[in-house]
Amino acid sequence: MGRVLASVYRALVLQRPLLSLLLIVLLALVAAAGLPNFKLDASSESLTLENDADLDYFRELYSRYQSGDFLVVTYRPDADLFSDEVLADLRGLADDLAEIDGVSSVLSMLDVPLLYSPKISLTDFADEPKTLMSDGVDRGLVKQEFWHSPIYRDMILSPDGRTTAVMANLSVDQRYLELVKERDILRAADKRGELDAAEQARYAQVSAEFLAYRTAAAARDKARVAAVRQVVAKYSDRGELFVGGVTMITADMIDFIRSDLVVFGVAIVLFIIGLLAVIFRQWRFIILPLTTCVLSALLMLGLVSWLDWRLTVISSNFVALLLITTLAITIHLVVRFRESYGEHRNWTKQQLVVDMVHYMLRPCLFTVLTTVVAFASLVVSGIRPVIDFGWMMTIGLVVGFCMAFVVLPAGLMLWPLGDPKDNGDQSKAFTQRFAYFAEHHGSLVLGLSLLAALASFYGMTLLKVDNRFIDYFHKDTEIYQGMEAIDRRLGGTMPLELVLDMAPEVARPSPVVAASAGDEFEDDLAADFETAAEDDFGDDFGDDFGDDFGGASEQPESVYWFTGAGLREVEQLHDYLESLPEVGKVQSLAVAYKVAKDVNGGSLSDFELAIMRQALPDSINNVLVKPYLSVAEQQTRISMRLVETSPELDRMSIVDKIREHAVNELGFAPEQLHFSGMLILYNNMLNSLFDSQITTLGAVFLAIMVMFVILFRSLLLAVVAIVPNMLAAFMVLGGMGLAGIPLDMMTITIAAITVGIAVDHEIHYITCFKREFKVCGNYLEAMHRSHGTIGRALYYTAITIIVGFSVLSLSEFIPSIYFGLLTGGSMIAATLASLVLLPKLLLITKPLGAERNQEMKANASL
Repeated sequence: MGRVLASVYRALVLQRPLLSLLLIVLLALVAAAGLPNFKLDASSESLTLENDADLDYFRELYSRYQSGDFLVVTYRPDADLFSDEVLADLRGLADDLAEIDGVSSVLSMLDVPLLYSPKISLTDFADEPKTLMSDGVDRGLVKQEFWHSPIYRDMILSPDGRTTAVMANLSVDQRYLELVKERDILRAADKRGELDAAEQARYAQVSAEFLAYRTAAAARDKARVAAVRQVVAKYSDRGELFVGGVTMITADMIDFIRSDLVVFGVAIVLFIIGLLAVIFRQWRFIILPLTTCVLSALLMLGLVSWLDWRLTVISSNFVALLLITTLAITIHLVVRFRESYGEHRNWTKQQLVVDMVHYMLRPCLFTVLTTVVAFASLVVSGIRPVIDFGWMMTIGLVVGFCMAFVVLPAGLMLWPLGDPKDNGDQSKAFTQRFAYFAEHHGSLVLGLSLLAALASFYGMTLLKVDNRFIDYFHKDTEIYQGMEAIDRRLGGTMPLELVLDMAPEVARPSPVVAASAGDEFEDDLAADFETAAEDDFGDDFGDDFGDDFGGASEQPESVYWFTGAGLREVEQLHDYLESLPEVGKVQSLAVAYKVAKDVNGGSLSDFELAIMRQALPDSINNVLVKPYLSVAEQQTRISMRLVETSPELDRMSIVDKIREHAVNELGFAPEQLHFSGMLILYNNMLNSLFDSQITTLGAVFLAIMVMFVILFRSLLLAVVAIVPNMLAAFMVLGGMGLAGIPLDMMTITIAAITVGIAVDHEIHYITCFKREFKVCGNYLEAMHRSHGTIGRALYYTAITIIVGFSVLSLSEFIPSIYFGLLTGGSMIAATLASLVLLPKLLLITKPLGAERNQEMKANASL
């Protein structure tokens, strides 16, 4: 089989190089034809687990409570916020936002019902309440209400009274929910092997429909964000305005990713050109490696476009990784070709190319296979974009390998042989310094390596999994400033939901029950409104209570959470959440309960609560009750926003902290509590990714060890090779822990990247070392010869990757900066381990047997 492949390769690539290149160009044109279908995806679906029960629950709540997405505009006018001029601008802003397609309603300080300006009685609840724009409203009282009312505090008006928020509520996309629900049901059944032929066809149809619908929905979301920004721009000369919301973050992340792909992709290519020119100083060794890299990237981009694989935040750097892995192979090939030409100037062009391919095929093949093993850990993550990233890199590595061994040899066969000289290249002398250091400072090398290992292990204990979207952007960007404004002035940015089911032992309450006892009075709330008019707030209901509520006589459907006992439980939990410094605005039925008790003089019976719920006008019910109560499910919902910028916020433990207090201190049953929201989904994703990456590192290293044994045919040599590899990976992870860089959806893949880079270096160096030892029979001489040959290729590759990826430090997207710096750091660690530690370990362990002069002495003594 091997001979057949060799003969085919010789016939196509070496004997018909032009035909080979024309076939590659044809494939590239086919791939390029698919590029118009290339898509980026930053939707919530791309950042969550594929089979996450919490995701299903999140969508269920989304539909049940009709709690759609929203966009928020923060407005900090230059003039007084409550002046006629500013209020007119605010009305215009709200009306313009309401006209945008997909906006179901707009909520601003102009429209919310006023209950304390002046304070109304409970019997007035049935009447349509006043708003800020109603005639005769005291704006001073309104400001106090917005500041101190449990309804609007930290939501409508900032503590300094200068910033307000306008919320554009987006329509709930029922079609999206229907499609994704059917798709998920069929997908789960398909994984269990339960689908027949018709259901398989339906599954494929629904999956295609959902993907197309999601693409169209993303385009509509992007257009909506652009429309909102156009509206905001009309008022930008009158104050400081920022746009916030998950939809905006998604749109901006796609823009950042697209910008980085284009701008920094081009910049990396230009850096590669410059560095290849400095290193090789010959056109063929610039054009051919660059062409190989570009063709590999083009073929893969065309493939993912034809297959409709979407690049996400996680996989957005796959093109850059493909470029550097392909470049590394081509550099090794070029270095070998130049060395052979320098040593055998009488060889023909074909002899030189055959020698290059024969010499580098085995080590390059094993570098690709071992790197594939490293990226295979991504495939078991359970996160679709991460799985796709793993497959993209796996296929991309194979494509890059094939391109390197076709385009470069074929190109060299067509290119004139030229001059073999290095044109003053001094890198050989430089790499010998690593050999000198390993030879003369071996104890220091081992000591520093041990110290680095200990520091890395300690640093790894400091690693934490976290995901702060606000940290993804520079402080001078609009998205950061908008998120910070909402976070610090208007009650936080990251939503978290806590849903309470009725305890199993609680009987369903009767429609009319006896007055509840033990209600606690809340005199402190009334004190917040000392400036309010001194009205009689404690009117008794009297016998005509029903008439005061517009003659309500029908008994409302009963629900435990709107009784005194249920509301007191909610209120206790609500107050605890508000006491947490990392929690901003909290909204629940407890707000309605507090307000109702306050306006009724401090107490409410279950009968009064039941009648009140039935008689509330829509303007109040839609704000205080409906978003937080499901009668059919006997369920209530507490909505909170977390303060992203709070130093106390630990996203991975906040849920456990709340659950522990609710169960141990407040007496809730664990099965009553259900957390939901994007925080939960992202945490699940990160935990899964952490498990698949960090906890599978041992399995990855074991698999690489097996491949080392097969390649080197020596267990001792395999162990020696794996040590620098592990040290490089641990140094990068430990460095992240020591530097306080969290493992998030971008940085957590650096483990696979580091292992992939490091293992390439070890394979190439040891393969060369074995060949040089076979020639000279001396470990020390073999080390120096290896540093002068393969060491140069490793040095060239490292410099190119480090400098090329340093360009990413100029990105506006912080994850891209981390990716560039960590990739460069992993390359530095891998290069030092390969050129200093690995040679020293080879000198100490002598895994290739006795040196030749020692064997001669041993034979002479016999």
